[in-house]
Amino acid sequence: MTMLLDIIGGLLLVAGTAFLLFGGLGLVRMPDVFNRIQAGTKATTLGTLLTLAGATCLQPAWGVKLLLIGLFLLFTNPLSSQVLARAAHRSGAGKSEKTSIDRLEEDQRKKP
Repeated sequence: MTMLLDIIGGLLLVAGTAFLLFGGLGLVRMPDVFNRIQAGTKATTLGTLLTLAGATCLQPAWGVKLLLIGLFLLFTNPLSSQVLARAAHRSGAGKSEKTSIDRLEEDQRKKP
């Protein structure tokens, strides 16, 4: 059983590392700040959760602490990216020419 948990833990660590790498590549390759925020947040959230799951398989005694870290990450990471995107929008950060829909701007125009 211990050997199976070690294999699963190792695979989860590799998968988490791959997603973190893809998140870093997304920060470099995306055309504007809004796409970069989205790519970074989604990939790093999943990558970190997979890494925490792998660490839990390798060290089961740390499971409760790592679960709490994962829950904290699930609540704070999307919220912080939303706040960053809203601040970038308010400061007038440039959008990519490929961006055709801006729902936040539409909502702000509707308000009196």
